[in-house]
Amino acid sequence: MNSKRHSIQRGQSEQLFERSKALFPGGVNSPVRAFGSVGGTPLFMEKGQGAYIWDADGNRFIDFCCSWGPLILGHAHPRIEERIMEAVRNGTTFGTPTRLENELGSLIVDHHPYVEQVRFVSSGTEAAMSAIRLARGVTGRSKIIKFDGCYHGHVDSLLVKAGSGLATLGTSSSAGVPESYAQETLVLPLNDLEAVEQCVQEYKDEIAVMAIEPIPANNGLLIQDESFLHGLRSICDREGILLLFDEVISGFRVAFDGAAGYYGIRPDVLAFGKIIGGGMPVGAYASSAEVMAHIAPSGPVYQAGTLSGNPVAMAAGAAQLTELLQPGFYKDQERRTKRLIDGILKHSGKAGYPLRIFNRGSIFWLAFSDRVWIRKSSEIDPDSMAYFSRLHGALLNRGIYLGPSGYEVGFVSAAHSDAIIDEAIHAFCSALDEVFESI
Repeated sequence: MNSKRHSIQRGQSEQLFERSKALFPGGVNSPVRAFGSVGGTPLFMEKGQGAYIWDADGNRFIDFCCSWGPLILGHAHPRIEERIMEAVRNGTTFGTPTRLENELGSLIVDHHPYVEQVRFVSSGTEAAMSAIRLARGVTGRSKIIKFDGCYHGHVDSLLVKAGSGLATLGTSSSAGVPESYAQETLVLPLNDLEAVEQCVQEYKDEIAVMAIEPIPANNGLLIQDESFLHGLRSICDREGILLLFDEVISGFRVAFDGAAGYYGIRPDVLAFGKIIGGGMPVGAYASSAEVMAHIAPSGPVYQAGTLSGNPVAMAAGAAQLTELLQPGFYKDQERRTKRLIDGILKHSGKAGYPLRIFNRGSIFWLAFSDRVWIRKSSEIDPDSMAYFSRLHGALLNRGIYLGPSGYEVGFVSAAHSDAIIDEAIHAFCSALDEVFESI
C-alpha cells in the first residue's frame, strides 16, 4: 500500500496561529495542541460531524482524537445538539439548582454500582483536586500516593514526579509549584506492589489517599496487571487509606461503570470528566453517601463552584449517557475498535514493523516497540517517538487525525462505522509503509 495523498493545505491555520501566538502563551490554550512533538503548524478546526472534522483550510479528517475522549458518540450528535439548544433557549446559567442536575445525577447514581452520591464540578482537574481534599478530610491525614505515569490534572500537589528510590517524596515537575506542596505527595512506580507495601509501612498512618488511573491513559496506555489493582484495594482496606480511581478518561468509556466495573473493584472515591458532559466542560467526583456527607454544606470539607452543574452541560451529558445505556453499545464499540487494530496489525506484522497497539474498550495506543506489555512509563522508549512524529504527518496527508503526541491515546466513537474503519485501516497501512520506507 504505497498510495500517498498530497500534503494538506495549512495556509489558514498558519495565519490563525500567527495571530494566536500574540494572544496566548505558545499560541494555544493547552500545551499539547501546539504540535510541539510532531512539528508543523497546529491545525485550527472549524467543524465536526460524526466521525469527521474539518480544519480552517477545508481539509477533512477521520477523527480518532475525539476531543481527547468525550465524543464517544462522535461530533454534533443530533440528540445532544437538540438538548443543548433546548437548554440554551431556557438560559445558560442560573447559579441555582436545576432539574437537569437531577436528571444527569440520577443517570449516574442509578446505573453505576459504586456510586451513591455525586458532586458536579467543571473539569476533570477540579474533580481530582476535590476528591483529594475529600479524602484528606475523611481520614484526617495529609499525604497522597500517586503513580508515575498517571495524570490527575494540573493540581499543585499532583504535578510531581518521582525522585530516587522506590518509595519517595515527590519533587515538583512544574515551575510555580512550591516544593512544600510536593513533599506531601509520594510517587511510586506502577505495577509494583512491593514498592507500595514499602511506602505504606514507611509512612504508616500518614497516607490519606492512593490515587491512580486504573487504566492509565495519559502517558501511553499503561495497562496494569489486574492483580496489582486488586492488591491496591487490599492494602487500602488494611491501612485505612482511601482508594481513588481517577476515571476522567476510562469512566463511561470502557464500560458505563468504567474501569471499576471492568475489573470488579470498588474504589472509595471516583473522579469523572469528559464523557459525562457530552462535549461540554464538566467533571464530577463520587462516592458512598457516608463519604460524601463530609462535603459542605453537609460536612466540613469545603468545595464550591458557580458554574458547577451548568444546565447546558447537564443537558448534553444526560443526552449522551442515555445513549450509552442502550443495549450492546459497549460491545459494538469494542468490536469496531478491534476491527481497526486487527487491520493495522495484520499489515504491520507481515511487513515486520515494530508496532504494538494496546487497547481497552474503545481506547487504543500505538507504541513502536517489541514489548508484549508496557505497564510503566519508564518502559516507553523516548526514541520511538520519532516514528510517531513521522506517522502523524503521513496520516494527516491521508485524512486521519490523531492527537499530536505519541504519548497520547486514540479513541473510537459510535460514529466510526465499519466502512470508515476500513478506510482508516488503508490509510494507516499506507502511512506506516511511508514511515518505514524512509528509514
